Amino acid sequence: MIDAIVPAGVACAEAFSDPPDAALFPEEEALVGRAVDKRRREFATGRGCARSALAALGVAPAPILAGDRGAPLWPPGFVGSITHCSGYRAAVVASARDARTIGVDAEPDDALPDGVLSTVALPGERGRLRDLALAAPGISWDRLLFCAKEATYKAWFPLTGRWLGFEDADITINPADGTFEARLLVEAPADIGFPLTGFSGRWLASGGLILTAIVQARDTR
Repeated sequence: MIDAIVPAGVACAEAFSDPPDAALFPEEEALVGRAVDKRRREFATGRGCARSALAALGVAPAPILAGDRGAPLWPPGFVGSITHCSGYRAAVVASARDARTIGVDAEPDDALPDGVLSTVALPGERGRLRDLALAAPGISWDRLLFCAKEATYKAWFPLTGRWLGFEDADITINPADGTFEARLLVEAPADIGFPLTGFSGRWLASGGLILTAIVQARDTR
């Protein structure tokens, strides 16, 4: 599924269940040593997807540890993102020569729990969601908004090392072509070396899942 919304030259792998033989390196085991079994299984499958995607780019298996705020630490020269939700795990990676950053997220295609939308959506976004729901009621647009904001954060953080709140990005979803635009409402640090005002992404709703992906090309401004 995820391959439908990422560009050519980007490697991806996905799983719809947790293989019983999914193995972790000892260094990775230490990251989830105290986690409940569900968390350990989804972590192991996500790392397995990441190694499969990296292998497609010629990278030998190695531990993928976690940095600040749990972000995966990719091998030098590569960027990527991992996601998991109920019934789905995926990883997307690319050479840093081709992509600056990647952010992917997966969510169930169900409405957000009561009270969540008001904490994640700006007033303008809520108005656009109402229009989307009237035009195409078969998709959980509120969940798609949440999913796009998660992908935006995952793309932002490796570049800036800074937190990005739900209120710090304004998402516009295009239902006609499966794209979205994330307009940043905060300034990126000047030391990243290029202007960063937003991200362009793609989305897919299929098989009870919602997927979002941002792959910012190296030459994107």
